[in-house]
Amino acid sequence: MSDSHMLRGDKIAATILAQGAELSSLRNAEGTELLWQAGPQWSRHAPLLFPIVGKLKNDTLRHAGKTYPMTQHGFARDRRFKWLQQGPRSCKLALIDDAETRARYPFAFRLEVTYAVDGADLEVVFDVVNTGNDSLPASLGGHPAFNWPLLPGLPKDAYTLTFANDEPAPIRRLKDGLMRPQAEPSSVEGRTLALSEKLFDDDAMILDQVASKSVRFAATQGPAIEVSWNGFRELGVWSKPGGAPFLCIEPWHGFASPAEFDGEFADKPGLMHIAPGARQSLSYRLRVS
Repeated sequence: MSDSHMLRGDKIAATILAQGAELSSLRNAEGTELLWQAGPQWSRHAPLLFPIVGKLKNDTLRHAGKTYPMTQHGFARDRRFKWLQQGPRSCKLALIDDAETRARYPFAFRLEVTYAVDGADLEVVFDVVNTGNDSLPASLGGHPAFNWPLLPGLPKDAYTLTFANDEPAPIRRLKDGLMRPQAEPSSVEGRTLALSEKLFDDDAMILDQVASKSVRFAATQGPAIEVSWNGFRELGVWSKPGGAPFLCIEPWHGFASPAEFDGEFADKPGLMHIAPGARQSLSYRLRVS
């Protein structure tokens, strides 16, 4: 099967890779590339985060008296998915546990990812299926990186994130990849986050009490992108500290381990717990305007 597949809608075109089931291109009706093209500052476009979001303490997963190596954001982004369906407006891929995954994550699962274009929208649907006999603890996240600025020549601080609702809750930050114990005041004023490189001097902003289900990334001119989500509970906003020409808007179900947590993986905060034979569906949508 092919390494990539292109979807074309009336006002959008998207390219998906078999490697990592990763979105690698998102173009509007004018043909403008909106997705980060994996330049030297960061070698990915929109990786899929599974079975963890963020980092575990000492990169170690603990389960039933054994330890397993688990690197940041999990292994799905580095695995080749199998194509289940490839059409002009939608495609579907899957990753199923095998000996390699069980050496790092001792659980049976099936992860399905469906991409579909409709008008100016790209919808991404994730289905996590527990194919085993025990509860499946897992996290999942999207990590799409958009060009910043979306319109070349505009200053980066011309852009804002505008949330659907006011976002008064404090945010969380990381230290050495793990969640700091104390929350911090948010830089969101009402519904608006004024964007600047300085926001990310301290790495990602984590909204673990996000009130909205959508956010709009835009300047006063040029393309805009609205990211909306269902089933995800947290939101990460990230750009590389020190400055990089991309902005990541990341719907998550889960987050990095709290700095003080070093227990059983199933007890880690933020996880989904999926019953044997059950399926959990989450999705996000990118709307180009």
